[in-house]
Amino acid sequence: MAEKKWAGTTGGNGLMHRWLIALLRSANMRCIYAIAYVFVVPPTLFRPGFRHIYRYFREKMGRSAWDSFRLTYKNHCLFAQAVIDKFAMYAGRRFDIELEGYDNFLRLADLSEGFVQLSSHVGNYEIAGYSLVAEKKKFNALVYFGEKEEVMNNREKLFSCSHIHMIPIKEDMSHLFAINTALGNGETVSIPADRIWGSQKFVEQTFLGCKAHLPVGPFQVIALHGVDALVVHCMKTGANKYKIYVVPLEYDKSAPRKQQIEQLSANYVRELERIVRMYPAQWYNYFDFWTQ
Repeated sequence: MAEKKWAGTTGGNGLMHRWLIALLRSANMRCIYAIAYVFVVPPTLFRPGFRHIYRYFREKMGRSAWDSFRLTYKNHCLFAQAVIDKFAMYAGRRFDIELEGYDNFLRLADLSEGFVQLSSHVGNYEIAGYSLVAEKKKFNALVYFGEKEEVMNNREKLFSCSHIHMIPIKEDMSHLFAINTALGNGETVSIPADRIWGSQKFVEQTFLGCKAHLPVGPFQVIALHGVDALVVHCMKTGANKYKIYVVPLEYDKSAPRKQQIEQLSANYVRELERIVRMYPAQWYNYFDFWTQ
């Protein structure tokens, strides 16, 4: 079970983070990627996450043994790119963003009611968070409270000129009150929906042909408040390019609460599976996702 508990922090220390940010202000991004492939990625291949991602390609995606190994290495390289790109944003870099379904976001952002935006640990959702900002509506992002100070400080700097606010996930569950307040004020709340956080309660759905446990909390929040919801994924499509997919999460608001949660989680998994099949190497859950 120890492997399944996510530390929730970005690797490295504050000095390393500050050095990387300074470097990324002027360095060639492709060179930084190449350095990561040679010096950072290889040691990670000996960690348990390598085995889990290999099995994901071999068993869930049906790839050959060699192809699974190749894609596992590619997955680790793309994850390194995602981390570097996040720090590049802190350094002031910008990426070419293509939006699909942006009208879905604008429609909800223009309403007085709040709504929920669900994310996943695929692609690079943090970049989507900086790109989908409504002028009239405050955006609240649920984040892990134990994240490194340098990362949190840089997020604060990026958020200072926007309507983005961070809600830290805490053991005392106080983040639930912050979520309720935000939705009650007609704001947006962004919640990761593919990893169990806080309460260990879960909802079971079939994902890539096998049963998987998802946190029930995000779907309970939507059903409890009767708000609209979106599923947002930000996928890397080139060295300096990302594509953001914004999809409405449909459910019957008049149905019993349990049925609403079932509909929401099933539709979320359906969209997550669609994205993962399009970008199989950008799946970043480094634990045995299907036997939680």
